[in-house]
Amino acid sequence: MIKGLDHIQLAIPAGAEDRQRSFYVLLGFQEVQKPEALVGRGGFWVRAGDVQVHFGVDAKFVPATKAHPAFVVSDLTGLTDRLVAAGHGVTWDTMLVDVRRCFVMDPVGNRIELIAQ
Repeated sequence: MIKGLDHIQLAIPAGAEDRQRSFYVLLGFQEVQKPEALVGRGGFWVRAGDVQVHFGVDAKFVPATKAHPAFVVSDLTGLTDRLVAAGHGVTWDTMLVDVRRCFVMDPVGNRIELIAQ
């Protein structure tokens, strides 16, 4: 039986680590150290509370523009204001009337959903 989710992994192109770090720190994540055995592969790991995201370098990188993680956030307005001020476009979605949510693309084009708690 599945008991939980350890992490999600998103692909990034080689050399995109610094751009990605800055964006995910803006979302509220903190970088955590990868195990030494995995450092040579590139990429990096971040965590916010119990949520972990691992970024892995993919030589044949294609952005995930449909499949995406959805992060629940406590201050969606504050976060989207910071994203817009930093130059990231935010697309609001009203298809689910009881859910306040939006989408943003990370610096390499991966789709990210943000949901108000």
